[in-house]
Order: sequence, then C-alpha cells, then structure tokens
Amino acid sequence: MTNKIDQDDLGYNDTPNEHFSTVLDQRISRRNLLRGSAASAVSMAMATFGLSACGGSDNNDSVVSPQPPVTPPVTPPAEKLLAFGAVGKSLLDSVVVPAGYTASILYALGDPLNASTSAFKNDGSDADYENRAGDHHDGMEFFGLGADGKPSASGVERGLLAMNHEATTNQAYSSFFIHANGGTNTLPRPAVEVDKETGLHGISVVEVRRTGGKWEYVKDSAFNRRVTCLTECELSGPAAGNALMVTKYSTDGKKTRGTLNNCGTGKTPWGSFVSGEENWSGYFTRDKNDDTARASDKSVASLKRYGRSAGSASRHGWETGGKDDKYARWDISKTGASTDGKDDYRNEMNAMGYIVEADPYNKTRALKKRTALGRYAHESAAFSKPVVGQPLGVYMGDDSRNEYIYKFVTEEVWAAADANPADMLKTGDKYLDKGKLYVAKFGADGSGQWIELNIANPTIAGYAGYKFADQADVLVNARLAGDAVGATKMDRPEWCTVNPANGEIYFSLTNNSGRVASGSGTLVDGPNPRAYTDLKGKSEQKGNPNGHILRIKEGSAGASSATFSWDVYLFGAESGADAGKVNLSSLTADQDFSSPDGLAFTPSTGLLWIQTDDGAYTDVTNCMMLAAIPGSVGDGKKVTLDYPAAGTAAAFKVDTFVGKAATADTVKRFLVGPVDCELTGIAETPDGKALFVNIQHPGEGTDQANIGDPSKYTSQWPANAGYGAGKRPRSATIVITKNDGGRIGS
Repeated sequence: MTNKIDQDDLGYNDTPNEHFSTVLDQRISRRNLLRGSAASAVSMAMATFGLSACGGSDNNDSVVSPQPPVTPPVTPPAEKLLAFGAVGKSLLDSVVVPAGYTASILYALGDPLNASTSAFKNDGSDADYENRAGDHHDGMEFFGLGADGKPSASGVERGLLAMNHEATTNQAYSSFFIHANGGTNTLPRPAVEVDKETGLHGISVVEVRRTGGKWEYVKDSAFNRRVTCLTECELSGPAAGNALMVTKYSTDGKKTRGTLNNCGTGKTPWGSFVSGEENWSGYFTRDKNDDTARASDKSVASLKRYGRSAGSASRHGWETGGKDDKYARWDISKTGASTDGKDDYRNEMNAMGYIVEADPYNKTRALKKRTALGRYAHESAAFSKPVVGQPLGVYMGDDSRNEYIYKFVTEEVWAAADANPADMLKTGDKYLDKGKLYVAKFGADGSGQWIELNIANPTIAGYAGYKFADQADVLVNARLAGDAVGATKMDRPEWCTVNPANGEIYFSLTNNSGRVASGSGTLVDGPNPRAYTDLKGKSEQKGNPNGHILRIKEGSAGASSATFSWDVYLFGAESGADAGKVNLSSLTADQDFSSPDGLAFTPSTGLLWIQTDDGAYTDVTNCMMLAAIPGSVGDGKKVTLDYPAAGTAAAFKVDTFVGKAATADTVKRFLVGPVDCELTGIAETPDGKALFVNIQHPGEGTDQANIGDPSKYTSQWPANAGYGAGKRPRSATIVITKNDGGRIGS
C-alpha cells in the first residue's frame, strides 16, 4: 500500500469515471500501463535549535528576531527583483530570511485580542480562546486603514489582517499543546477541553500598525474579531433554505454554526475577505448503523463521497463533550424520527465546505457562506482581473487526492462603482449568489474545457451514482456532479492565484501518493504526468510526492471562456533527481522544493510567492517559501515521459507541457521556517514594503507523552526567538521588512 505523504493527503474519489489518460488512447493505452520509478537518495541531517545563521548558498542568511532594531535610513539602490541572495536549505528551529531582510514575530496563538483578556501563559492553563488568536494560522489578507481609522486601499502604516485558523495540533483526539497535561485521548472528552479546542478554530481579524519603525498588533483595537466553529453564519445563494440544509438548529435551512478548517483566502474586487473551508468532514462522526437508519437513501452516497462512511470517528471526539446542543451537532447520524431532519443533525455537514465571505471592517456583520460556488474541500478563491462590462471569474480547487479544479462565473457583469461599495456583503450578494459553476477537463494537447455543473445537463440529471433533485443539490454535491461529467482527477488542487500581468491562473498541486503509471491508483496523464519513487532516508515515497504548479490561460472570452490552454509552470523536485522524469523544471539547489501549497502573486511587484507544506523532503530541509518571476503559458516546451516495459506491460509515453526552465533570475528560495512547520499565508502592504507570512504548526511532530519535557519538543519556536512565555511551540504571523526600506523580493 502507498503511504500518505502527509496527514492531509486525503482521498474520497473512487469513482470509475474516465481518467484523462483513457480519453487519450493515442497517447496511453490502459493495457500497456506500468509504473515507472525514479529514485533519488536524499541526505540526512540533524535539526538544530537556536538562532545561528543557517548554511546554504554563499550569503549571510538572517534569522528571525522578535523585534528588529531600528535601522538608520539609507538610500536604496536601483531595484532589481530577485536580487537577494538565495536562502539555503535549513533544519534550524528558526525562521531564516536573506541577508538584508528582517523577520519579526507579530501575532501568535493565544495572544489576547482585547484589554480584558489576560496575557498568554503558554502552559496549558489558558482559556477564553474566543478572545485570543486561534491556532494554525493559515491564509491571510491585508486590509488597509488610514490614519483616521477608516478603510483605505492605500494604507501602508496601519491595517487589518484577516486570517484563517485552520486546525490545531493533535496526535490523537486532544489538542495537546493547549492543555496543561496534554489533554484526554479517551472518550468521552471533558467539556472544558472541547470548549478550548472549538475556540481555536475559525478566523481572526486583528489590527496591526507600524510605530517607530516596528510593526505590532493592537491588542485593544475595536476592529479585532474572532469567529469560531460555533459562531452563527448565514447561508446564501441557491442552497440557502433548501431541504438539504435543514437541521435542529436551523429548521428553515438558512443559517448554521461556524466556519471550520479554513485554509486559503482571497480578496474580492469589492474589498471583502473570502475564506475556504477545507478538510471539515473529519470533525463529524457517524454511527456504524447509520446507513440502515437512513434506509440507505441517496444521502449515504453523498456522505461517502465526502469522506463520512458509516462508523467514521471524528478527529477530536467533540460530540462526546456533553448533552448540550453545541456538542451534539458533531454527530451527523440520523437519530430523529422526522423525515426532514428538523430533530437531529443528519444534514449538518451539508452546511460546511464553502467559500465564506466577511466584511473585515465590520465585526457586527455575520459571515455568509456562498453556496453558488459549490461544496468541497475549498482552498483559496482567486478572482479574475475585473473588466467593466464583463463577468467575473472565481477560480478554486478541491484539496483531496484525485479531486477537481472549478470556476464560478458571475451572472452580473463588473461595474466600476462596486470597487468602493457602501455595503460589501450586499455587493457580494450581487456577484456571488448568482452565476454558473464549472469543472475543468484537461486535454492531452495542452487544451482544456470548462463543463458547466447544471441540473439541466442530462449527464448530471441522469447520473446513476446519485439522483440530483435540483440545482441546489448539484452545488451541495459538486463532487458528485464533477464525477458525472468526467472531470479530470488532479494531484490535490491547493491554492490558486491570478497573475496580475496577464490574467493567467496558477494552481498548486501539492502531491498525490495515489498517482501511478499502472495498477491500482490514478493513472498518469498530461497535467499530472509523474509517478515515481522518492527516497526519504530508507523510506519509499511513491506517486507524485513532490507536487507541481499548473497554470491555465483562458480563451478569447476571458473569464467566461468555455475553453483554456494549460502547461505546468514548475515541477517540485530535489535538484539531483532524474531530469528526465522528476526534475523536469531543472531546479538547482537554490530552487528545489517539494509539495507546493500556499501560492499568491503580490500586486506591488508582480512576484509569485510559493510556500510548501511538505513531508517528503523534510529530512533535508524544513518547509520554505520561494519567490518567482513567471512567464506565460506556452513559454516552454512539450516533454515526453517514457515509462519502460515491465513484466507483461509494454512501454508507453506521456506527453506534458513544461514551462520555461527555472533560472537564478526567475526562481529563488527566500525563506525557510522552523522545525515541523508549514509556510502559509501571504499578504503585503500596498507599497510592497512589508510582507506578512504565517508559520503554522511548528513542533507538530512532538510526542504528546513528552508534553512535560520541553527539551523533547521538536520545536520551541517562537519562544526560542524571544517571543512570549513558556516553551510550547505556537503558530504565528511574522512580518518581513527590508533593511534598506525597499520592496520585499528585491
């Protein structure tokens, strides 16, 4: 059996619909498939604690400090992007940035968000997380404020960071770093532990400002806000009020509690914040006899497609916290006698898995879940370049193995006046509640098509795997609709972003342990062409363990085009890996990376920032962030991968399209994080002189049994950098500035 590359390497798509490769029998014959293998050994290194500079390229890398010294102003040299010295790979328990840059810790797990909340002790005794920074800082956006405290698109000294708190670190049920003794891993769970953990999830909005040359978060700002997985949210769009949304809490199906497992983010053209709900299904449990209780109706097919088979246990056991309704909602078994679900939570999971919109400046407004954009494991939402008189496109990925890439096209065309609306969420209603949802199907020749997911499509209406009732059902069960039309299975579509220079769309495909060249699994194809064996020490990692970045160019109609062209911008790989099968982008030691995840262009410079969430290359380096100057779709060449004969299987070939090879002037490693972390969250001030980045789950490899012995933590960051009390590791936001006052990435 293929081992998972990381704990989020999930897959629920076992449908027999055509793979890309079967459509293209002129390129691949199923009868001739076999698994190709290219292994490359990786060196072993020992992680080191402390703040010493990390070795790498011939430069003096800088290590994070809690507060940077005030540097006298100097006259900056003429700007050249990517002029910094590449940061070398690192196993240090610190944040390493290029010489000439400073990284400062800004906002960490547990930091209080009002004057009445106590300072964070970081010893497991803290509570009141609804008024503190949540855990697992993830996607993030910056919203400017003027000196007068009013919204300002040009504000660079003061602003709001709206960010996701995706999850929390657990080895079994318990989020062990936030409980004094590590917490309870037997059921039932104590209510006091469950209440802490639910408070760690969701979203925070926090004011930050630059004072005396230093950035700080504003503890008592009136803008500060926490949203948790229990905060009431509105359902909006076609599924609001539908029978699929009816629960004991919301008998009219128009509201739900909370947003959960929020990962990627986005900023709308009208200035609001959007957040994607990702791996939410694992928080719910189903009784082992629930299929029978449901009389094996069509809801069973939906639940299985979204990862909740009968007998599925929940991630944290929150449903056992007590009799209160806030605990009961995590059990989605059919327990009531009603036919519509008004007396239990059988439909509760249908209200999770959406793009959620918030007004970052107004904490009195409830979040809205935009159901028209479909329900799946959302990451970020990237908007097309607004053109007056034309519809907007919203690009999204479904982050599970073998899932799909989606596009939503607004019914309304863009109006320039909406760039500065009086009511952001009302403007969101206008653009995000009506439109068409499409799924991508890729061709072997570098082309592709967008297939509309609509109940009027006979292929969807007559799908044997699930009987759709109406358009709301299609959207709530978008995965099943994608199955019906034969969408292309991808290698875990994570974040996406739009190039401001040309409107092309980039998708990080983080990895896929189930990608194969023959046998059981998902067969290689043009946009997912690699199946190989990578060695981590003596452990084999199979499939596509290093991931790649795909890009799309829309047809002549822009966001509303029915067709597109594609290529692979970069393939993740070790620099010494097989250049014919693995390191197809010719990455050097200053560029090599694995498992791309966070992905965003910064408007000020047009740089593309690539962040990793990796488990395949972490014996050589901690997770990292790279800066890139990409070209455009078609700037590279067609590459043919040869998979040799083995046994009774004949040799075969797969064509793919690879972007222009990376050079030192186009791709460079910029940052390496502390031990066990993920790099995520990319936001900048409008002048590009401050870049905000999130460090998620440092020390997550710590054994809970060692909670009482900090010397056995795999990380002590950010405490070892002088930030905050205690030694337990904490997710945190850092801010990066350039010592000469220049733009980040120059």
